Amino acid sequence: MKKFFNFFKYGQKGFTLIELLVVISILGVLSAVVVLNVTKYIGSGKDQAAATERANVQTAISAYMYDHTGNAPTPSNMTLLSPYFLGSATGTYTWDASGGLLTQSYQGVTWP
Repeated sequence: MKKFFNFFKYGQKGFTLIELLVVISILGVLSAVVVLNVTKYIGSGKDQAAATERANVQTAISAYMYDHTGNAPTPSNMTLLSPYFLGSATGTYTWDASGGLLTQSYQGVTWP
């Protein structure tokens, strides 16, 4: 035990309490900035997925109209558009006779 106490002698260099508090406060500020920046991106993925799905459906309607001499599929009939998707459309959509999307509901995001 005596060796342990002799290891730390008076006047030996080290960090002071003030220096440690400054470092801890800087780390706290940096972590607060990171948390605030990360939280603003959490909800944006759903909106971007809905926008991408809307663009895919619009492209499928345009491809259907090209293949069927300019005639749009019957409104809300997604089964006619299934050959034009690599996967499948999971939302609910309505469109007009000219092929323009009117409404969309995709994973809780509604777009008129």
